[in-house]
Amino acid sequence: MTEMAADLAVPEVALRLPVIPVTLIAPRALTEQLAINITVATETFQHTGSFKFRAAYNVASNVPQQKVITASSGNFGQALAYACKLLNKRCVVVMPATSAKIKIAAVRSHGATVDLVDTKVKSRAARLAEVAADNPDAYVASAYDDDLVIEGNSTLGTELAASAQAWNSIVVPVGGGGLISGIAQGLRRAADATEIFGAEPALGNDAARSLHSGELVKNTSEPATIADGARTLSLGQRNWEIIRREVSDILEISEEAIADSLRLLFRYANLKVEPTGALSIAALIQYRERFIGQKVCCVVSGGNVDPSRYAQLLTQGETD
Repeated sequence: MTEMAADLAVPEVALRLPVIPVTLIAPRALTEQLAINITVATETFQHTGSFKFRAAYNVASNVPQQKVITASSGNFGQALAYACKLLNKRCVVVMPATSAKIKIAAVRSHGATVDLVDTKVKSRAARLAEVAADNPDAYVASAYDDDLVIEGNSTLGTELAASAQAWNSIVVPVGGGGLISGIAQGLRRAADATEIFGAEPALGNDAARSLHSGELVKNTSEPATIADGARTLSLGQRNWEIIRREVSDILEISEEAIADSLRLLFRYANLKVEPTGALSIAALIQYRERFIGQKVCCVVSGGNVDPSRYAQLLTQGETD
């Protein structure tokens, strides 16, 4: 049985943005199976289907420019496109050609221009620089390495602190670091000292290597992980400064554990989750002994996934 956590207070800071408060779910079957007291904090019901709207609206509403451009594998792009639509601004999104089709279509549906790039030939950052040069009057927004992005995402940390759930740990998906740094900022601002863990694909383990070495490390190419939202070259510098100070560890997650967690969330929490969003539950599967007996909040960052790909992942390994 899955229950909604009761009495979630919405803090004043969250009301500055037109966001949907985070949904807290207590999946009993999953808790019993893993012997971990799990709360799922899901942003799948957020505007545009992921936490990215928090950041995107904060960016679009606070910059004076009438055009905003960014590079995104999809979630930030569609969130920024929607935010710009609400604010009557123009938006251009540079996207890898390998981005989920549903995400490309969603960006276009909000009236933004999509610029597709073959990342095997040219990085999205290089293409973004070219687009920025052609649009000198536009604001160039990073999907994560931007103070306005971090501040927008901090509203989720503030909401989690206000829920007063007394978790031992909070586990957060990691790509460029915008979500985990924002959550950390919101929690600490609320004087909440809950331990924070990141979860990232082992195929793109730059954040883990950075935290373990004490210096920012980059991947040599975009990682070929099923978690498309984590196909980043490195953490952002602003994100890194927060992460190195506030995050206890970054856990490296196998592709198998990501797919398994996506299926578990469907089966035991009735949630449609994209692979990147499932990283936090995957961390509990792969590192179960580390969390057994604890109260853990798993942040599910989004649910935007191609239906055909999702169906394929759901049925992988099924024998009945």
